[in-house]
Amino acid sequence: MLKVGLTGGIGAGKSEVSRLLVEHGAVLIDADRIAREVVAPGTPGLAAVVDAFGKEVLTADGTLDRPKLGSIVFADPDRLAVLNSIVHPLVGARSRELEEAVSADSVVVHDVPLLTENGLAKLYDLVIVVDAGTETQLDRLVRLRGMTEEDARARMAAQATREERREIADVVIDNDVPLEDLRRRVRDVWADLERRARPAGEQQASSE
Repeated sequence: MLKVGLTGGIGAGKSEVSRLLVEHGAVLIDADRIAREVVAPGTPGLAAVVDAFGKEVLTADGTLDRPKLGSIVFADPDRLAVLNSIVHPLVGARSRELEEAVSADSVVVHDVPLLTENGLAKLYDLVIVVDAGTETQLDRLVRLRGMTEEDARARMAAQATREERREIADVVIDNDVPLEDLRRRVRDVWADLERRARPAGEQQASSE
């Protein structure tokens, strides 16, 4: 199994790259999706969040009020650390469960938005960073996601810089390009990932 960490700044196009990798045959483990699942109604994760933050972080139907919780933790690093201490171990455990269910020669892509910020590069055999220029990111966030320019710039500023992400990258995928160019780049990257995922004996045989 080849464990790949996939990350990129908000608006860089990481989701498109992950979709293309799945089309080629990657097994995708989406950290954001798992983070939502582990605090779904009835889970120990949600109970722990309510214990830590109070029932005011629940909506009327008992689900987690993410905007309310976000307004609490992102203004207070200590409270954010508490939330992370609850959610991150649960996400890690679920990710390992999903990994264990795949075949030994799989390419498993972990889509982790805050991989750089949380110092997680060492968990993976290889790290792919999807990179785009600041103006490209800003345009996508405003035009495609409906953010105000102020909100978009604030979200971008709260993340690692492009330079910090590129420092931990084994592979950089430039997404300041037309979709067809991106498709070709991802196809080339996939060929390399498949080669790396093969058992050592098969890799040697294919190179002879």
